[in-house]
Amino acid sequence: MPLSTIALQGAALRALYGLPRRMRRLIAGRPIRLDDQELALDAQLFLRAREMSKLPPLSSGTPAKARHDLLAGAQIAAREPIQPVAVRDLMINGSIPARLYTPDELPEGSPLLVYFHGGGFVIGSIETHDNTCRFLAKHARVRVLSVDYRLAPEHPFPNGVEDAIAAFKYAYANAADLGADPTAIAVGGDSAGGNLATVVSQVTTREGGPKPAFQLLLYPSADATKQTRSKELFAQGFFLTKDDMDWFMGHYATVEQDKQDPRYSPALAPDLSGLPPAYIATAGFDPLRDEGEAYAELLRKAGVPVVLSRQADLIHGYANLLAIGTRFREAMFEAAGVLRTGLEIGPKESLTGESAGE
Repeated sequence: MPLSTIALQGAALRALYGLPRRMRRLIAGRPIRLDDQELALDAQLFLRAREMSKLPPLSSGTPAKARHDLLAGAQIAAREPIQPVAVRDLMINGSIPARLYTPDELPEGSPLLVYFHGGGFVIGSIETHDNTCRFLAKHARVRVLSVDYRLAPEHPFPNGVEDAIAAFKYAYANAADLGADPTAIAVGGDSAGGNLATVVSQVTTREGGPKPAFQLLLYPSADATKQTRSKELFAQGFFLTKDDMDWFMGHYATVEQDKQDPRYSPALAPDLSGLPPAYIATAGFDPLRDEGEAYAELLRKAGVPVVLSRQADLIHGYANLLAIGTRFREAMFEAAGVLRTGLEIGPKESLTGESAGE
């Protein structure tokens, strides 16, 4: 898509969100209520804008086309890059592209978040999640190392997992060069990236460390083996669909037994004790909602400090919608605040509680 077209569509989208609330409601339609939840107007307007634009589902074409469409969509939804954040591109172990984000006036030896982007293990990149990482760096006051792990179908399971583990170990071994405190390195991600962060935490813990100090898990996929109620309720119409999930899974898990592997379905791990404290955010209108919340309960039962926050009025993918409306940013401000607090407290302190989005 030409840059001029992206700019025009972006301007039109932001103008839509700039209309008076009454007009936005008229365009979005009557409030959507499901499962004792009401969809936020910002989220409903986003879905309506996609419908009016006749955007095809991510799973309607080839992986290459889906990657192109996701990047174009991210550029349409974004404003100017969030500042002041310094950026440095680098290579992990000479083969994994990464980008280091450093907020203004952050001292050396500060906390670091190793971040894995979402996209069903098939799409997404450093570029699609650039502003998400900038936001977390600026508002959590941490360095962020965004990792461009290998994607399926060119590199199916467990290639992405191997890259994610290598990236965390690289961050720990090279903490001084990254300006980071090696005892305050967190892992995080959204959707598939949240899955990778959980797996990195599990694998490094079972190996005896070093392990992450904290987990930031935004609507993570956690169990590919179960059909949950949320997967039935929100199978269509709320951005991430059942067809999308089946398409992603078909490219990533080429062998049926892969779904049983805890490195793909981390909720199936036999031992969750000793894992780092975690913040798990789910979205109320998201097919992945129930498995993320079930994983939080498994962590709690294993004695892992965990904050579970259901953003009851939001949809999957809200971490990438920071430049439109206000509700998406509110949810991400919460995530940034908990990340900052969790790293300041440290892994030996207790972090408990629950919250819910408005």
